[in-house]
Amino acid sequence: MKNPIPVVIVAGYLGSGKTTLLNHLLHNSGGARIGVVVNDFGSINIDSMLVAGQVDSMVSLGNGCLCCAVDVSEMDDLFARLAHPRSEIDVIVVEASGLAEPKSLIRLVLGSANPHIAYGGLIEVVDAAEFAETRERHPEIDQHLRLADLVLVNKADRVAAEQLSATVATVRGIVEQVPVLATAEARIDPRLLFDPKTVPATGQLSLDQLLIEDHHHEPGEPRTHRHLHDDYDSVSFVTPTPLHPVRLLEFLEDLPVGVFRVKGFARFAVAGEKRKFVVHNVGRHLRIRATRWVASDLRETQLVVIGTKLDVEAIRGRLDAAVHTGTVLEQQAMLGIHRYLER
Repeated sequence: MKNPIPVVIVAGYLGSGKTTLLNHLLHNSGGARIGVVVNDFGSINIDSMLVAGQVDSMVSLGNGCLCCAVDVSEMDDLFARLAHPRSEIDVIVVEASGLAEPKSLIRLVLGSANPHIAYGGLIEVVDAAEFAETRERHPEIDQHLRLADLVLVNKADRVAAEQLSATVATVRGIVEQVPVLATAEARIDPRLLFDPKTVPATGQLSLDQLLIEDHHHEPGEPRTHRHLHDDYDSVSFVTPTPLHPVRLLEFLEDLPVGVFRVKGFARFAVAGEKRKFVVHNVGRHLRIRATRWVASDLRETQLVVIGTKLDVEAIRGRLDAAVHTGTVLEQQAMLGIHRYLER
């Protein structure tokens, strides 16, 4: 079974940089086909492409992206169309503004009966220069931030360092463990949100490939500039020794500060348990799928933890603690895992 298509929700008030983020993702997709749900076709600027259509229509663009303008009541039908195998979409990005409150869209994705999509996280974009004023005008922004799985404090280049630090600190005080990134022009590494085509499917994860850097420099461009991935960390964990399901679940249910997503698969030290468990965790939303090992699989656990400013040693220490070297466990140890199993 093909992995479900992640649905990433982008939210934020007018002028925060949502459209800038969408354009950035479209132009830096790493070969991934992106389905984008927007209200205003004109806000997505794609060079040398003609975008035609009306509300409730869907158009195929030359770069393999699908842009749609929809009403939220028909969102589930839209997901079904975007996630159809013939569309070959790899990720769906939804701009929440003008469609619905972020909470409504989260519920819509999580409650969807469509087996081909999965919640890919809520990205809340805030304007570093206008954050204090936005909180005064829209006090509900704090609630939106608490729902977020990743927060971008955008337009960081337009404020003084002291103001930026204060804004980031305020946001972190609201969201606690959720990753917070200061950005200019909403430039983030798309690999934080979804896997480019160069990354193997789950089951053949490679940290080296995950951290591939584009070293191309334009003529005259300084060679000391920061790359998109400079603010991100990825921790690879591989072990042939089966895991204790309770200890792994303790890690997944209480992710370290800065973790945005965890992906991979696990093997458990439980009597009679011969299945492979595919793990996908985004923010506070965990799903696990049981499947069969195939002949070419290495019977081992492979996990990748992705986020920003991660405590690498602490993460590896907690995952090492999940390795079980004792006697085989009883099936009762799997009860917690069963709560997250896809039916």
